[in-house]
Amino acid sequence: MKTYPLHSIPLEQAKQLQFKVIDAVTRHFRGEEVLSLGDLGVVKGLNKPRCTQKVEQVFADTFDAPAALLVRGAGTGAIRWALTACMKPGQTILVHTSPIYPTTQVTMDSMGLKPLRADFNDLDQLRAVCAEHRQEIRGALVQLTRQKPEDSYDYKAVIAAIKEMLPQVPVITDDNYAALKVDAIGCQAGADLSTFSCFKILGPEGVGVVIGSKELIDRIYKMQYSGGSQVQGHEAMEAMRGLIYAPVSLAIQSEVNEELVRRLNAGEIPGVKNAFLANAQSKVLLVEFEQEIAEKILEAAPRFGAAPHPVGSESKYEFAPMIYRVSGTFRAQDPTIEHRMIRINPMRSGPDTILRILRQCVEQVQEG
Repeated sequence: MKTYPLHSIPLEQAKQLQFKVIDAVTRHFRGEEVLSLGDLGVVKGLNKPRCTQKVEQVFADTFDAPAALLVRGAGTGAIRWALTACMKPGQTILVHTSPIYPTTQVTMDSMGLKPLRADFNDLDQLRAVCAEHRQEIRGALVQLTRQKPEDSYDYKAVIAAIKEMLPQVPVITDDNYAALKVDAIGCQAGADLSTFSCFKILGPEGVGVVIGSKELIDRIYKMQYSGGSQVQGHEAMEAMRGLIYAPVSLAIQSEVNEELVRRLNAGEIPGVKNAFLANAQSKVLLVEFEQEIAEKILEAAPRFGAAPHPVGSESKYEFAPMIYRVSGTFRAQDPTIEHRMIRINPMRSGPDTILRILRQCVEQVQEG
């Protein structure tokens, strides 16, 4: 199986990104504010907590954008608000030929948006679809990570092609599982709005962020008038702490993945046929066994300390390695694959821990 995972930034670049975040923090916060848990309520003139506004400025600076807005509903909420700001019910939206992420599909259905599909892996076809339907398309959604294992598109090139053909059409990117891992999120690559969940960058549950065009973000801000819609100061501060610590953690995780691929393909664990990386949705290690023992490996792994299922897929609660079944899109492509393949996300663990757990699982399966 050939896969095309997104390129992760190296550790040194992740360190510089952390330093960039801290520099932005010191430009927007006083020293005593940094040591607080944040304020509450709808401050007169802001209609949100002061700390929330300052954290939003830090997010904007980190991603070289004019504006950012913290929203409720995690990544799903961020995408929903972005679509609401950019499009009207019943309009046509340009999307990739892969399955639309389920929670995004709910938003599109509720708005009555009409998906127009183009193969993002083929830029010529993408341009042809844009040219043919120029009068219909009112928005575009580009997911940075992969929905299908065979997806190989360069999201930067896809955004550039859409903007070339449809310069007035707003482009929204779903940056979940990519933010702080890649060298540029969607708005840094020319999209109008980037969206992702703070839960996936070590932040709090239920908080998402929209980053990019100030005009579009101001629309969302006005639609979120009620006090209950506001992200409170303590939640914003937690989101900012995740923004600070996630880049280096995620870069180390990427290094561990790369080492695991090398060592497994070198034969360190008997019975492993192949190991490779894929974005499904987060960047994970896929391990294929010579025999159909995947289900037994998954049953054994928790006994040796591996997490058996995700919480938020790379949330602050997930530090032990996760050994889990392959994703639904992979199973749909080949139903037999779940009998011989598993996926592993190292989370905060090192390669030796994962190899030890795998070895113990394989030995137990063989003994049983």
